[in-house]
Amino acid sequence: MPETSTAPASDAAGASVDLRRIHHIELWVGNARQAAYFYRTCFGFDQVAYMGPETGVHDRASYCLKQGDVFFVLSSPLHHLSPMNIWLNCHGDGVRDLAFEVGNVDQSFAAAVAKGATPVQEPHDMEARDGAIRRASVRTYGDTVHSFIERGGYEGFLPGYALDSVRGSNVGIHCVDHVVGNVEHRRMQSWCDFYEQVFDFSQFVHYDDDDICTDFTALRSKVMADDDRKIMFPINEPASGKKKSQIQEYIDFNMTAGVQHVALKTDNILETIANLRENGAEFLDVPDSYYESVWDRVGDIDEDRDKVRDLKILVDRDEKGYLLQLFTRPLQDRPTFFMEIIQRCGSDSFGKGNFQALFEAIEREQDKRGHL
Repeated sequence: MPETSTAPASDAAGASVDLRRIHHIELWVGNARQAAYFYRTCFGFDQVAYMGPETGVHDRASYCLKQGDVFFVLSSPLHHLSPMNIWLNCHGDGVRDLAFEVGNVDQSFAAAVAKGATPVQEPHDMEARDGAIRRASVRTYGDTVHSFIERGGYEGFLPGYALDSVRGSNVGIHCVDHVVGNVEHRRMQSWCDFYEQVFDFSQFVHYDDDDICTDFTALRSKVMADDDRKIMFPINEPASGKKKSQIQEYIDFNMTAGVQHVALKTDNILETIANLRENGAEFLDVPDSYYESVWDRVGDIDEDRDKVRDLKILVDRDEKGYLLQLFTRPLQDRPTFFMEIIQRCGSDSFGKGNFQALFEAIEREQDKRGHL
């Protein structure tokens, strides 16, 4: 069992939240079994652990999926009175928990609460026959939470999960690059302040509505990151425009702020996107006209330009290098949560040069839905 030691209240505000990595991302979904099949078949994840009635947990079923260092948990309620049903009714399938591994749960939780975080679960032990971990959680934007997980010497995924082994076909994803949150109008700065005050993040880059706009819609965005930039959380808010922006459409259908997308990193985006398309993944359309001028802006890259165009991948460059990226369509019928696939070749930016093409692609999707 992990050792526990709680920081005195007088010291908590001066302590820090000892974040080590993103431990896992949990999505609450309407049918976890079917969702697990989708993520295995389409995105190539392996199913590595399961929790449910067969493991002694009777209120939910949870499937743990893994590819590279990315862990997704897909969870569904098993009873009509479960509070998870309220969440799903309001939001549909989406991210509930961005969970961090920390060195000491009690100290991290106390520090976070002392600095302004709202507690959701006090520190407690999760035990099973093969060991225990210690866990707590706090609230972030919308109905999303951050769990703190102290693993100690625990070797499994989490207590309560049984080992499972259903292989997917690996598509080359190896880690989470960043996680993007959409928040309400004029709430971006307050949530950036939250991550600065509670987690000691700093602003890495920002984009205003002159950078991210079309003739009809616009948004503002700031990227908050830890010191090592291993955890990067862009935060978007809608900006005024002639019509409804993609951020406002998200908030309308999600009924509040929430995680817009998770960016998954690959070292070979040509291979990854080709595999994903073959598996049935649907991506935002990039018109052929995009490639008439992109190479003048980006210059030489190591990848085959014709393959980049044929796979409809976006390309951008900054002073440190270039990146390639592509965004899926929403992964459910509500136009909310989606994925990004990204390959970084020196660049540590977020594709500013692609904002125009991206926004126009999203607007075409909005227009088809009648929501622009």
